[in-house]
Amino acid sequence: MTQVTMEVNGRRVAEEAPARMHLGDFLRDRLRLTGTHLGCEHGVCGACTVLLDGAPVRSCISYAVACEGRRVTTIEGYDGDPVMRRLREAFTRHHALQCGYCTPGMLTTARDIVLRLPGADEARIRTELAGNLCRCTGYMGIVAAVMSVLGQLRESPDAEVDTLRSALAHGDGGVPAIPAPPVAFEAFEAFTAKAVAPAAGGAPMAGAQATSSAGKTNQIDGMFEVPFPAERLWAFMADLPAVAACLPGAAIEEQQGDRVKGTVSIKFGPMRAAFNGAARLDRDDAAMRAVFRGAGQDTFSRSRATGDIIYQVEDAGNGHALARVKLAYSLQGPLAQFSRSGLVQDFVRRMIADFGANVAARLAGTAHTQPLPASFNAFGMLFRVLRASIQRWFKRGS
Repeated sequence: MTQVTMEVNGRRVAEEAPARMHLGDFLRDRLRLTGTHLGCEHGVCGACTVLLDGAPVRSCISYAVACEGRRVTTIEGYDGDPVMRRLREAFTRHHALQCGYCTPGMLTTARDIVLRLPGADEARIRTELAGNLCRCTGYMGIVAAVMSVLGQLRESPDAEVDTLRSALAHGDGGVPAIPAPPVAFEAFEAFTAKAVAPAAGGAPMAGAQATSSAGKTNQIDGMFEVPFPAERLWAFMADLPAVAACLPGAAIEEQQGDRVKGTVSIKFGPMRAAFNGAARLDRDDAAMRAVFRGAGQDTFSRSRATGDIIYQVEDAGNGHALARVKLAYSLQGPLAQFSRSGLVQDFVRRMIADFGANVAARLAGTAHTQPLPASFNAFGMLFRVLRASIQRWFKRGS
């Protein structure tokens, strides 16, 4: 537990919180400010938007301890605010809410638009509101409400609003100053435990742990060992077509030096995803370390993925080599929900083990002659993981 001190809605608060507690949970559970709503908890829907030193942030992906000494404004903290007063009236007048769940985040974002973009037209307002999702209104009333407030202020300028705009331009955001010195808002890297399971009969061994890291990024750390020298494994891992051949569903369609274009196909029961994208490999041959940076979009759901695969090849002794693998990725869109699965640790452990086994088989020249499946069947692997988990449970029970 860590003592966290910040200014919330003009009042200094000090509460204990775990190092990994998000700001949204801190506001709701520690301070009982339940006007901040939590929706997707991935930083996608915008329902949890609050102001941090006057700038909108997603409280579901901001750590509370990273807000030490900062100023936070929630939907409960706008009493007397001239912009929010106008926006609330406009939202009522234009029927800009139905269920109301997204409204606190919508109002917070709308206030930022009014202050930061006094000349915004309808197209710009829609672009600015794209980060706040609403399943009820169709956005027509919300856009009309924001446009009406901007129109009012252009026709009849308000000295109080002009003061807030000037404060925002100078980085103050129109919220009271806090005596504590400013603290840089930095993302926290997730702590990830690593484990290597003993391999039987010289087979590769693998271990992985999946956690959520700061921002929109998930991080997976793992490793596998093969009974071949490090130099040979490095030569193989630097060969992009060879690596892709060990990944079911991966296919390289075009390669120019260390840049490639291709697809990764995944099947999860009746659901399919096929990410088309491009990637670049940055290599350090002396250190036997490489970073594979890529981005792609699923042709079916329009979900987007970006990520880095960092791998380091090391000498494990006795003619063996160890490959340490770190995957940091961001998934946005309908498929983002699957990154929260409670089985993700076992799932990733099995996936890395299978990849290591394929690498070892190809290095040994014993790989199957038939090509790997055209798509990665996540449902089949999930079934195997579930079956193994149930077997372990029954063994413990007996």
